Amino acid sequence: MSELNNESLKDENIWIRGLYMLLFVLFYSVAEFVLGVVVIVQFGYRVLNDENHPRLLALGAAISLYIYQVMRFLSFNTEVMPFPFSDW
Repeated sequence: MSELNNESLKDENIWIRGLYMLLFVLFYSVAEFVLGVVVIVQFGYRVLNDENHPRLLALGAAISLYIYQVMRFLSFNTEVMPFPFSDW
């Protein structure tokens, strides 16, 4: 294991990214809750109408993609910050 690099502790950019990461953890929690509501409502709609609601399908797909983008940012797989710092 490498020795702790004092310069990396002083790097302002990593601390700013850490603050953005905390913000995106909050956004993830909200998106997860909303997706859960969409799942429940879509299930109820499907049971009652024997078909999917097209707007709920689109919303579910958009939220799923957003969660994917947030996870890629949080796991350092990309430096591109998701919405609201980039296009939806």
